[in-house]
Amino acid sequence: MKLNIALLAGDGIGPEVIDQAVKVSNAIAKKFDHEITWTPALTGACAIDAVGEPYPDATHEICMAADAVLFGAIGHPRFDNDPKATVRPEQGLLKMRKKLGLFANVRPTFTFPSLIDNSPLKRERIEGTDLIILRELTGGIYFGERGRKDDGNTAFDTCTYTRAEVQRLAKLGFEMAMTRGKKLCCVDKANVLETSRLWRETVQDMEKDFPEVTVSYEFVDAVAMRLVQWPNTYDVLITENLFGDILTDEASVISGSMGLMPSASIGVHTSLFEPIHGSYPQAAGKDIANPLATVLSAAMMFEDAFGLKEEAELIRAVVNKSLAEGIVTEDLSGKNKAYKTSEVGDWLAKNI
Repeated sequence: MKLNIALLAGDGIGPEVIDQAVKVSNAIAKKFDHEITWTPALTGACAIDAVGEPYPDATHEICMAADAVLFGAIGHPRFDNDPKATVRPEQGLLKMRKKLGLFANVRPTFTFPSLIDNSPLKRERIEGTDLIILRELTGGIYFGERGRKDDGNTAFDTCTYTRAEVQRLAKLGFEMAMTRGKKLCCVDKANVLETSRLWRETVQDMEKDFPEVTVSYEFVDAVAMRLVQWPNTYDVLITENLFGDILTDEASVISGSMGLMPSASIGVHTSLFEPIHGSYPQAAGKDIANPLATVLSAAMMFEDAFGLKEEAELIRAVVNKSLAEGIVTEDLSGKNKAYKTSEVGDWLAKNI
């Protein structure tokens, strides 16, 4: 199979972890007789430095022409520390989501047998956890009207959703639940927010179309608590943009390291696959960052974008083997030998 993949390394550790995912993907292509065409493109702070835009038109054209996008990370401290900056790397991420129609962020959370005691949560709390959070990506408060008034002393951000936006995400959630444990949880704040009441009534109206799925409705603050108490009771959770942003980062600690969790953003045009961690600028260029989340994102890409399940399962198998044998970076090594980012990538590719 011919695979045309846009490669957006981004900022910070992005290029280093992306390099390892490329090594692994190329090893898979060689083993299974695929042909990958990688097309690099600029995004984030590096794009601002080069052309003044965090998501240039040229990058968008490359993404639209690709079968999938493999993405690293966005962000740089010089923008974080400048509240008056008019152009920011993160604006590129929002623009990319909007222009590519990436309305659903798929965030799996699961445990690794060899690392279960690395989690800050007790083994008995998290054992058997295998959940997916579907976060709506192109609506809500991040895209609503915002501004200042009263000479800059009052600020406002507006959260808006349409029924159609809720329906398309909920439909994806129902379909995903049908292939898994047939449980769906709608996460909202319907006791306070009008947008949440729209979410809840829309999902309730859709229940009849998926009679095999057991649906629950929970307030976001309750879910935030239960995710660290009984995460293994959840299957598929759907929620709006801001709530999803917070809950998915909370869920990421269940596995024991944010450097382990992959994600996908899917929608109208080209799907995007990326690790959940940020650009971690303090580690950039040191060859110490954990590449496994990016490698597992490549596994999601092979399966979800191309239907290549065997290839994806092989990637996951060698990742589990690397964890079991201690071929890991310093964030997971403890008192044992820590391997370089590039060494982990080399080991994974060799084992494939």
